[in-house]
Amino acid sequence: MEMQRPLVGSSPAIKAVLDEIACASRTDAKTLITGESGVGKEVVANMIHDHSRRRSAPFVAINCAGVPDSLLESELFGHVRGSFTDAHRDKMGWFERANHGTVFLDEIGEMSSRMQAVLLRFLENGEIQRVGSDRSSITVDVRIVAATNRDLSVRMADKQFRDDLYYRLNVIRIAIPPLRERAEDVLPLVNHFIRLSSEAFGVSQPELDDEAAVRLTAYSWPGNVRELKNVVERLVVRGKAGGIVAADLPREILDEWRSTSTAKAASAIADKLYERMVVGGESFWSVVGEPFMARDLTRDDLRAVITRGLEHSRGSYKQLLQAFNVAPEDYKRLLNFLRKYGCHMPFQKFRTIPVTAKSLEFHGEPQHLSKTG
Repeated sequence: MEMQRPLVGSSPAIKAVLDEIACASRTDAKTLITGESGVGKEVVANMIHDHSRRRSAPFVAINCAGVPDSLLESELFGHVRGSFTDAHRDKMGWFERANHGTVFLDEIGEMSSRMQAVLLRFLENGEIQRVGSDRSSITVDVRIVAATNRDLSVRMADKQFRDDLYYRLNVIRIAIPPLRERAEDVLPLVNHFIRLSSEAFGVSQPELDDEAAVRLTAYSWPGNVRELKNVVERLVVRGKAGGIVAADLPREILDEWRSTSTAKAASAIADKLYERMVVGGESFWSVVGEPFMARDLTRDDLRAVITRGLEHSRGSYKQLLQAFNVAPEDYKRLLNFLRKYGCHMPFQKFRTIPVTAKSLEFHGEPQHLSKTG
């Protein structure tokens, strides 16, 4: 089935999601969509509905976390007059309004235990019992698509989500990966939202500078597609005649770029210094200590060098002495030096990590290492 509604991107991950959407659209099976906030779970739910046999019937989206539990049952199932304060007349619920269509239950993991039980009963027979009524009023035919940004297996283990409801909903599972795991989709999304925002605000479509494109692609996008859309709208609204350049990007993107660039630079410097000591036989004090004191090396550089050594020694500073050609009697001197400048790394985190490719490249297979720090 050809997907007509845009789920922008050409990464293998997005292609896999499109395949799952096509599969879900061919059936009425209950579907569970998982993924972080902002990845586009409602877009996927809409696409499933739009390409199903129910496309001509209503699509109703309900945010289970955005409606108080006291009102959610009434919103879903309706209520009868007098069932609670301000219930001045009978009200039809969303399940009834969406008869023959699709109901999208977003943030299903936030639903209370009581509401989970009520929903489970509805899924078993499709019967609507309005709040305040003592009997079922109608049986409806709706397709349920649910979504969550929670790990439901963890919530089930904590007894916060019912196993039986999970298995009812998890017939077809569509997992949408975060944007940081599919960087190749960033620029297509940016260009897509530039076009839409320009049309919406009635402004000319700005050109995206190459350097800005590089930094947008490298950004981690913790808010996923929703964050990207908001950033692009802001850039278009505040656009200048010269187009979008790197300096126009939000501070969080520029700060992350600088931080990442600094870390990469420190890593490259550390590799060279590490090789001089481990392969060339030079001393830590001459290769690292003296340049650091002369401010030719930064603390990031020093930390990166120490990290290299501790990865190989599995956290043993005594093993580090030999690798860095430091005399045994300088053990306390080395530790005091690192502590003084905030570069003493806790050895515990290196005890369980594998030896890195860099360490093996310089050292070969590691020998039995002492457990002493």
